[in-house]
Amino acid sequence: GHAHEARSKLLIALPATLNIADARTALPALMAQARAGSGALEVDAGALANFDTAAIATLLELRRIAQAAGRAFSVRSVPPAMVDLAGIYGVAELLGLSSNGQSARA
Repeated sequence: GHAHEARSKLLIALPATLNIADARTALPALMAQARAGSGALEVDAGALANFDTAAIATLLELRRIAQAAGRAFSVRSVPPAMVDLAGIYGVAELLGLSSNGQSARA
């Protein structure tokens, strides 16, 4: 059933806009959400439309929280521009993103 799956995985959806200005308020909320859950942490980036390096920093921060708790971390529905940005910063592999659109853990 779905109730059981919800317990073993936490899905966090990123907002449509996540730039440096937004991240100041968005990041603490997302981090609180991540810490409140348990099980694998999955981030849905499908809504992201306006973003800059702050979105990458946010993902790295969420990944750090998951890893510190020994939880799996994955990102889904990542916009191509974000994959490119992650590639520029050399963190695409770290975040499980690759430019061919295939998740490393698919």
